Amino acid sequence: MKSIKINEIEGFQIGQAQDETGGTGVTCILCLEGATGAVDVRGGGPATRETDLLDPKNMVQKINAVVLSGGSAFGLESSSGVMQYLKEKGAGFGMKGFCVPIVCQASLFDLGCADPNVFPDKAMGYEAACNSEQGHWTSGCYGAGTGASVGKMLGFDRAMKSGIGSAAFQIGPLKVGAIVAVNACGDVFEPDSQTRLAGIYDKETQTAYNTEDLILQMAGQQLERMNTTIGCVLTNADLDQAQLTKLAGMAQNGLARTIRPVHTPNDGDTLFAMTTNKVPADLTLVSVMAVNAVSQAIVDAIKSAKAGYGLESWSSLQQEIQR
Repeated sequence: MKSIKINEIEGFQIGQAQDETGGTGVTCILCLEGATGAVDVRGGGPATRETDLLDPKNMVQKINAVVLSGGSAFGLESSSGVMQYLKEKGAGFGMKGFCVPIVCQASLFDLGCADPNVFPDKAMGYEAACNSEQGHWTSGCYGAGTGASVGKMLGFDRAMKSGIGSAAFQIGPLKVGAIVAVNACGDVFEPDSQTRLAGIYDKETQTAYNTEDLILQMAGQQLERMNTTIGCVLTNADLDQAQLTKLAGMAQNGLARTIRPVHTPNDGDTLFAMTTNKVPADLTLVSVMAVNAVSQAIVDAIKSAKAGYGLESWSSLQQEIQR
């Protein structure tokens, strides 16, 4: 299994747009020809669009885009811009005389990051879709990761800055990757380890806190609700929608390997999956690759993020250690 870049998975266009001053943004993954789509929602507070459509028993099997955004439920407006772009390209569910683009979305809560009155709108969604034509991808505080943060249980002022990340792998012609925007309630660790990368951090005392320990200590107290990790698995594996739904569910193990706690009532954790169905592949093999891709995308999101909006980041704290 070798590491590749996320935009080496053919058939997808990835675009981003953001408002750095407002602290929010959009990431979209497009497939103009249509990709088999699926979703797995584990968090207790999701902000989503067209997830019911992805139930294998329903009519539509192919989708044209997955949109990841900030802005909480307000950010769902950005899908309209992506739909406009796809309509202009003639992509969508074909009907007599017209087509309807199939766009699914999940949004994370970043309204506490900078300006709570700024959120991804139709214009930003359209801009992200147009930017997908450039074939450029950047991890960190871009797109849906612009206002992302982790470790907010004691309030935003003790959080750390995170972002959006990616990872992808290849075995022969089979390619599997993931894009994840990390905005978790919990702490982020290196996969399957006790090496903590980000979480609750008090800048004044330079003290890091373990979120799970605090939850136990604060039993019965009200906790912050400004969380959600969202993402999408991309592959060329030939899987039907039922198999792809299982893949999306198994890929959630990538969150469990890196985020503690995860899938809480305060999170809206949602993972989509898209495939171009080009390469025959075993579902178990694809799932193992997807779990690794999700785990490493989360690590990439943390390590690529820069300090901002009054928050330290993994990279800024590493620079302090080296001084």
